[in-house]
Amino acid sequence: MIVPIIFLIICIAGSFFTGLPFSFLFDEMVIRLARNLILVTSLILPVITGLGLNFAITLGAMAGQIALIIITNYSIGGTTGFFLSILISTPFAILFGYLVGRVLNKAKGKEMITSMVLGFFANGIYQFVFLLLCGTLIPVKNESLLLSNGVGIINTIDLANIKYALDRLIPVTKYPIATLLVSLLVFLFLHFFLKTKLGQDMRAVGHDMEIARVSGINVDKTRIISVIISTVLAAWGQIIFLQNIGTINTYGSHEQVGLFAVASLLVGGATVERASWKEALIGTFLFHLLFVISPLAGQNLLGNAQIGEYFRVFVAYGVIGLSLVLHAWEKNKARTRLREIKE
Repeated sequence: MIVPIIFLIICIAGSFFTGLPFSFLFDEMVIRLARNLILVTSLILPVITGLGLNFAITLGAMAGQIALIIITNYSIGGTTGFFLSILISTPFAILFGYLVGRVLNKAKGKEMITSMVLGFFANGIYQFVFLLLCGTLIPVKNESLLLSNGVGIINTIDLANIKYALDRLIPVTKYPIATLLVSLLVFLFLHFFLKTKLGQDMRAVGHDMEIARVSGINVDKTRIISVIISTVLAAWGQIIFLQNIGTINTYGSHEQVGLFAVASLLVGGATVERASWKEALIGTFLFHLLFVISPLAGQNLLGNAQIGEYFRVFVAYGVIGLSLVLHAWEKNKARTRLREIKE
């Protein structure tokens, strides 16, 4: 737990220099937890199944955005629009997850870097579709979505029709109770799912693929199912995130999803081989608390809020890099120990 402890110390120290009241920080963190938890949770199953940190949840985020663009094109808003976007995104996410799973099965041992490259590759196809095909081969009913030349989707799409559709579904308090309940349901789903036969198979595959195969488990199929569930959760998580934000950056909203979700999970004390809902919850809280306090702390301490931003980005990349280095070091140490035992 050394990583979350260090982050907690940094956040507590930084909060003293922000001058922000506790009530503001509490409100901000409740909102950020609600809109980010499912995206971070989508990483858990691939870690348990031995696939490592699935940077390819970017494809799930794309599936969510495709669904939001479709409902915006047909001017479907409110709660109906929100749940319809969840429904539309699911088959896209299942398809993307299946394709990613097939590729990762061909790259056993190098899943993390492969999933990252897949995210970049898919982003190129995504941009090709929405920049060149929409308005030409793909008809767009809502002309306000198109660029001035009539080809390609505009850079920023207003989601006013579904903004807070889930957050305010239970308007009892100012907090997004419904969204937090959905996050709780996802946690419960993972908890009970991992006790099923398929969930135990995923644990077995993550522990040792060869032993799992000898035990009669279809390793490749189990890994693909794990990636599909991860991608579907990422699609739903991106829709929940964007209904809170209220706009889509068509070509940018999905790009940092994998990076920030992975960083959040690692900050919570997870590793490349071990993760649970506890690490997802702790990490999301600490990582986004740093997001809130770092710019203002940088401004008050050094007279420049941008320094806080630089520190935030440094931490995001640094935590991921350190985790991957430690993972490589531990695997190398384990191989050395195994070689010594054989000798």
